[in-house]
Amino acid sequence: MEIIKDVVCPFCGTLCDDIECYVEGNHIIGTKNACRIGYSKFTHREGSTRHTGPLMRENKKDDFKKVDWDTAIEKAAEILVNAKKPLIYGFSATECHAHVYGIELAEKVKGVVSNTAEVCHGPSVWALQDVGYPICTLGEVKNRADVVIYWGCNPMHAHPRHMSRYGVFSRGFFRERGRNDRTLIVVDPRKTDTAKLADVHLQVEPHKDYELISAMRAALKGFELKGEKIAGIPVETIYEAIDVLKNAQFGNLFFGMGVTQSGSKHRNIDNAIELIIDLNAHTKFTLIPMRGHYNVNGFNQVCTWISGYPLCVDYSSGSPIFNPGDTSVTDLLMRREADAMLNLASDPGAHFPQKAVERMVEIPLIVMEPHQTPTTELANIILPPAIAGVECGGTAYRMDGVPIALKKVIDPPEDVMSDKEILKRMMDKVKELL
Repeated sequence: MEIIKDVVCPFCGTLCDDIECYVEGNHIIGTKNACRIGYSKFTHREGSTRHTGPLMRENKKDDFKKVDWDTAIEKAAEILVNAKKPLIYGFSATECHAHVYGIELAEKVKGVVSNTAEVCHGPSVWALQDVGYPICTLGEVKNRADVVIYWGCNPMHAHPRHMSRYGVFSRGFFRERGRNDRTLIVVDPRKTDTAKLADVHLQVEPHKDYELISAMRAALKGFELKGEKIAGIPVETIYEAIDVLKNAQFGNLFFGMGVTQSGSKHRNIDNAIELIIDLNAHTKFTLIPMRGHYNVNGFNQVCTWISGYPLCVDYSSGSPIFNPGDTSVTDLLMRREADAMLNLASDPGAHFPQKAVERMVEIPLIVMEPHQTPTTELANIILPPAIAGVECGGTAYRMDGVPIALKKVIDPPEDVMSDKEILKRMMDKVKELL
């Protein structure tokens, strides 16, 4: 048995880089340090739902038939070239080199390219473009923070090792006692497993985050809050929470989809960033979005380098256009403007609005996915890639924007290529057809 150390877990935006994998006969038979979800990602790479070769069908009511790679890639290229408004979507569970080829492919076929941030942290990205981004690294939180806020997120379930590696339980340079040196504030309408650990639980009413943030900013600036409760929280509790924040030596706000996808959307994040800026008049405070997929942040970085915009980029005019709500993949599907789609490293069939999924059923759909998913059930072509971070290397960006090199642990199934290689071959075929 071979033990491979310092492996990066390709599941969530925490990108834990201390995993040990136990390998025997090109199979990962166990892990050390990984959470349950990470363990599953490494050890359940195979199974009965794993595709190991391209599949095609003309009619979505027909059964899939096995084909060779050349045939499948040529047909996929033809679909994209012949479409008037092709969509290329996903990217958040693969490495950055694949992002580069996917964005270039979208430009070549004059399509629209975007990633899963549309339905999770897209509002965070739009807000930071409006009012800035007072961010720090997770290492700084671990070593310095004595006050930690989790707002609209539940890391105990969604990012299982986040609190122990970087949040309230970790022992840092200036926080040697870990949890005993920190105050934990959780803002959530529900009493989640994370909220049960909190020193202060602000049980805000659903969709009242903007109202609560505004009240906190007003209290911070010395204004009197009217009424007994604001956003379902007693005014006295809001004042007490503000005192904790003002007296922090170093504080950090982690925020999740409970804020980005509730009422007011990106305006919630605008206001939260302004709250952090206001707090910096009293002490040192930062914020970090709790990004979900392990490389959802990476796509936004790469897309910005290439196009100037983080997501929802429309190349149909020959130049990149960015206008979320108009150039977003979900809206183009629901308006029935899209006439073909390439999906990779995501599962929109399980998460998109029903009208968007209905349109995906109607148009030619190419799916790059190693396993059977709700999205592969809607596909015309399935191109199964190697699993990045397990069967091939690459680069991913942690939730705090730090790039980390993924490690190849085992070989992929025979004749299975990486996302990058598949997209490169598709790009070469598109160039021949144009």
